[in-house]
Amino acid sequence: MSRHPPADARHPLQPFWDISQAAVQADALRLALELQLFELLAEPLSAAEAAARLQLHPANTAHLLELLWSMRLLERQGADAAPGQWRYGTGAVAGQYLSRESPRYCGDAWLFRTQALRHFGDQLGEQVRSGRARIAPNLAGTGANWQAAARLQIAQEQRAATVAAALALVRRLPEFTGAERLLDLGGGPGLVAIALAEANPALGGEVFDLPETASVAQENIERAGLAGRLRGRGGDLSRDALGEGYDLIWCSSVLHFIPDPHATLCRIFAALRPGGVLVCVQAEIPPSPDAALAVLPYYLSMRMLGRHVTRAGELYQALERAGFGGLETVREVPFPMAPVTAVIGRRSAS
Repeated sequence: MSRHPPADARHPLQPFWDISQAAVQADALRLALELQLFELLAEPLSAAEAAARLQLHPANTAHLLELLWSMRLLERQGADAAPGQWRYGTGAVAGQYLSRESPRYCGDAWLFRTQALRHFGDQLGEQVRSGRARIAPNLAGTGANWQAAARLQIAQEQRAATVAAALALVRRLPEFTGAERLLDLGGGPGLVAIALAEANPALGGEVFDLPETASVAQENIERAGLAGRLRGRGGDLSRDALGEGYDLIWCSSVLHFIPDPHATLCRIFAALRPGGVLVCVQAEIPPSPDAALAVLPYYLSMRMLGRHVTRAGELYQALERAGFGGLETVREVPFPMAPVTAVIGRRSAS
């Protein structure tokens, strides 16, 4: 019996070689965004034509375009022609999310997240050795930085992914069509609240976030023509009053940053009217290595900074301890950067 692996088998080290190569792919995408290639190639061009338009090295431009094609960011025409005659056009995903001409453009957000992850990676050794690391000024969680992110990166991610995920989750709720008062906790630019209000004409309420960020939400609410139904309200989720009598509370990627999540969940429970519903969306660490790998790289920095990232099932238990009933769990909700878990909890009508 042969002891040699099949000729088409992957070497056990291939996943780790892939990790090394991914850095080159990230740099290729960064350069494509910098050069605005996806806008240029809305109408397919040859590599020579693209290089001439952008004043680039022709042969190396051809190599770059072929790499982007292999990443499925570009489509290639003329498969039967000589390589120099191939024409490259923007692919469907790049056109929808990485072209500045698209309303769902997410390129700035991708660049920001990539910069943050690389900065954290550079600091990883210091974090593990001493528990301390330097945070880049533009990555620190100041009010001004949160405001800037709400205006650009978070807004792009909400348009590209979060809004669609929120609508899919909330529309499954029997309570949604009758809901009249909404609280969007940590809602950033407010685009989720705006989408929910547009989906339910009876719905109004508030986007609650840091004062600097709430001002961005207010701008977007006014731009959407919903100032009569929604408003941005600034405050500190850990200590300021949330209000009461809400039919629906949306809370995503917020509990990571709260010093006492249990106390906050109890306050959220009290803010619901009897019969009201909370949709709490957070990343959790799955028990299997393959599923965990989709979550842990992005949330490692938060965990090392002492943020709360629960394990699978713990968010459900936390809502249960806070008094919520009628609990449901929806796993692998598609969110920016990594899939998340949604736990839906209700305040009893009795």
